[in-house]
Amino acid sequence: MKRLIVLMMLAMFSMSTLTACNTMAGVGKDVSKAGEKVEDKAEDCKDGKC
Repeated sequence: MKRLIVLMMLAMFSMSTLTACNTMAGVGKDVSKAGEKVEDKAEDCKDGKC
């Protein structure tokens, strides 16, 4: 019985870890896109197009 509980807890921990990795990858992509927009706007302002 203990072995089953340990295996179930291990499976739940593994699933939550994998889900967190996917979530953090998505956040990284979103932040990267936002950074690109800020850079584009800064370049426009630098050229006097603000």
